[in-house]
Amino acid sequence: MGPTMLCLLFLASVGASELEEHFDPAKCRYALGMQDRTITDSALSASSAWSDSTAAKHSRLGLSEGDGAWCPAGPVYPNDAEYLEIDLRQLHFLTLVGTQGRHASGHGKEFARTYRLHYSRDGHRWMPWRDRWGNEVISGNENTEDVVLKDLGPPIIARYVRFYPRADRVMSVCLRVELYGCVWRDGLQSYTAPVGQIMPLVPEPAYLNDSTYDGHSVSKLQFGGLGQLTDGVVGLDDFTQTKELRVWPGYDYVGWKNSSFPNGFIEMEFEFDRLRAFTYMKVHCNNMHTHGVTVFRQVDCLFKRSLATAWEPTPVSHPLAVDVRDPSARSLTVPLDGRLGLFVQCHFHFAGEWMLFSEIAFLSDVVDDPSLSAASRRPPVVAPPRSSGRDTPISPALVSILNEKAGAHSNLTLPDQENSGEPKSSLPIAKDDNSNTSILIGCLVAIILLLLVVIFLILWRQYWQKILGKAQRRISDDDLTVRLSAPSDTIVINNTMGSHRHSNRYERIHSGETEYQEPNRARMKLPDLPHSSENSACGADYMEPEATGGPPGFQNSVPHYAEADIINLQGVTGGNTYAVPAVAVDALAGKDMALGEFPRERLIFKEKLGEGQFGEVHLCEVENPQDLPSLEFPFNVRKGRPLLVAVKILRSDATKNARNDFLKEVKIMSRLKDLNIVRLLGVCVRDDPLCMITEYMENGDLNQFLSGHELEDKMGGSPSGKPTISYPTLVHVGAQIASGMAFLASLNFVHRDLATRNCLVGEGFTIKIADFGMSRNLYAGDYYRIQGRAVLPIRWMAWECILMGKFTTASDVWAFGVTLWEVLMLCQEQPYSQLTDEAVIENAGEFFRHQGKQVYLSRPPACPLAVYEVMLRCWAQDAKDRPSFHHLHRFLAEDALNMV
Repeated sequence: MGPTMLCLLFLASVGASELEEHFDPAKCRYALGMQDRTITDSALSASSAWSDSTAAKHSRLGLSEGDGAWCPAGPVYPNDAEYLEIDLRQLHFLTLVGTQGRHASGHGKEFARTYRLHYSRDGHRWMPWRDRWGNEVISGNENTEDVVLKDLGPPIIARYVRFYPRADRVMSVCLRVELYGCVWRDGLQSYTAPVGQIMPLVPEPAYLNDSTYDGHSVSKLQFGGLGQLTDGVVGLDDFTQTKELRVWPGYDYVGWKNSSFPNGFIEMEFEFDRLRAFTYMKVHCNNMHTHGVTVFRQVDCLFKRSLATAWEPTPVSHPLAVDVRDPSARSLTVPLDGRLGLFVQCHFHFAGEWMLFSEIAFLSDVVDDPSLSAASRRPPVVAPPRSSGRDTPISPALVSILNEKAGAHSNLTLPDQENSGEPKSSLPIAKDDNSNTSILIGCLVAIILLLLVVIFLILWRQYWQKILGKAQRRISDDDLTVRLSAPSDTIVINNTMGSHRHSNRYERIHSGETEYQEPNRARMKLPDLPHSSENSACGADYMEPEATGGPPGFQNSVPHYAEADIINLQGVTGGNTYAVPAVAVDALAGKDMALGEFPRERLIFKEKLGEGQFGEVHLCEVENPQDLPSLEFPFNVRKGRPLLVAVKILRSDATKNARNDFLKEVKIMSRLKDLNIVRLLGVCVRDDPLCMITEYMENGDLNQFLSGHELEDKMGGSPSGKPTISYPTLVHVGAQIASGMAFLASLNFVHRDLATRNCLVGEGFTIKIADFGMSRNLYAGDYYRIQGRAVLPIRWMAWECILMGKFTTASDVWAFGVTLWEVLMLCQEQPYSQLTDEAVIENAGEFFRHQGKQVYLSRPPACPLAVYEVMLRCWAQDAKDRPSFHHLHRFLAEDALNMV
């Protein structure tokens, strides 16, 4: 009995976890089989075809069979009556469609610029697809070769789909298509419900109607269709907020008011495709009781097995406790005790003034009940011939007769019909088994399978850790795939590499942090570093160099280092603060450390600036630094005045790799010497913990410094009494940042986190570029964490950094443009403050697509037009069009000072 109970508990826990999952349309984006022939030729038909070589069977996306595509016999203008039909054999949830013209190895020139979709769940009643704003026309192709993908918002639940190509003049069109989605396992064909109502709110009402319902609506009743309750979009806690853009408050919910229903409940009926045994129903409800919205207090469900039979007399009733403390929306699970039915009727009882639903789903299994005679089942309706483009109307007399037979409780009209030609699969009827043998065997098989899965996952993870530890996956500019999935977004994929490239492309991914070697170009190594005292390599938070030879710029032919040639050094704050070519690190490793040992006792702790996985950064003072001449302090500090320094401390329990990286970072930092780059002043490496001492400016970081000032008016004063700063001073600040970056660019190093938070301000507005920003909690909101791995400053990053992980001097120029924008805004606002992190990533996709939809930072009030135009050049889509740091420094140091 012990093993039996253990196995039952294990299976129950698996079932419970399944119960908690919601249907997610984002995971329902699989190609359904046009390209790989899962959809057979017999499932394809069309209104007409020009010839057998352009018949419907040649309409497969990515393939060039026959004459390359389906082409109708005549022009589609002006009637738009020609169509291509696909029979999916069962109900599917469709989220995406792909179209392509006729290429035919370069001989074809026909494609559809726009098209419409019609769909049907029974092959009898056809419905046009419309977007959330009522538009039927979908934008299609611009040439014969590219694949254009269109997100369906709202999604479609259908078995049959028709494509109607359109044209604005008499012309030939040809089409290749693919459908994306997954099987609709709920089996729900339609639901009947009262029409949603309007909730009067201030400043604008909430419209709680089912705006995407594709059935009929008569006298405040909707029937014969599906809508927002089955679209997979789960509403937010605040029902006035929506997940969709450009829609009205309350869009994600369907709601009803208690006072409109004298019986104190709403009645809903659900019709399914097959006779089913129901396990449970899940209803996602809003519970914002501050607006009078609560979940239902009880639900009663009746069942019947065919249209003509009466409802079973005993309902399944399920009371629920009303929660008036937590206003969060929640999913409520209603057990249905395995009851059989083709129709389900549920009464949802009000517990408050309003009741709002966003999703209703069922878990059930198809059954074959031999007790039902053929006469008691729904009569099959033969679908009309495929060549007909017209829908067959439903006879009003037939509707009346069927409704009378259905009984007084039914609100249904003529149901969707099954295709009688489809073979019906059946499940064996379960029999009682008094022995525990079958349970034990099943549990043992489940445990063995689980162990095999765990072993496979462990081996798979170790394999990919090994691969990723050497080199990131390589991407070629000529074969770029942008894996962004935005609602109602169109994505164009170049198809020059063949049909095999169109699988598994539609999930959102997050790029790695490092550069990729371009596979069609040879790798190049850096020359050895000179052995002078002014040697320099990467500083903190600086990435790999580009190829030498030529000014620092953006030549497209410049090769990049593959990660296999890059040594990633782990900073004390836990991030990959910089990466250096392996040849450079090897050259540095063989040299003696240029700095002397710093006496720890001379450091006086002031405050902690930040911390990370392997260490901390502290602000300290050094008293009487003149007594330490061996450290070569580059300051003129008055006697008795302490010197502010930043101290990076490596924890004593840090890993061996972190310790080695720390020492390499010290060697590299000791050779970075420029007036506008923070310098390494000393080290403590004889004893643990290891420390490095760097400059720290008396005025702190530039972001905090500028945010405490306001722009000086024409009279030289401040209306609020705050410290002021002039426009020429701001330009001087930007010129110093450009100078420091020009120094790094001259060494072919890339700083991946340029921002005002990483610039320090000294006496006389002296600026020095540093790398402390990522370690400070104050700036945690400036970084975006990707799947718990990388922390990236996406609001400062160029589009190619976000989408491709490609960091170059040109991407630093982009970040400089954002930094200059911060300076001229006096750091009063975060870049793209009106966009969420996800919207910033989507905006990077718009920069890549370059269709004029990208969003730029607005012109700061204190910024002359010529300076703003230089910023816009920094944000050019093509890296070759961005200015060099040398040009930026000269412009800010000379021309910009004369502009007001």
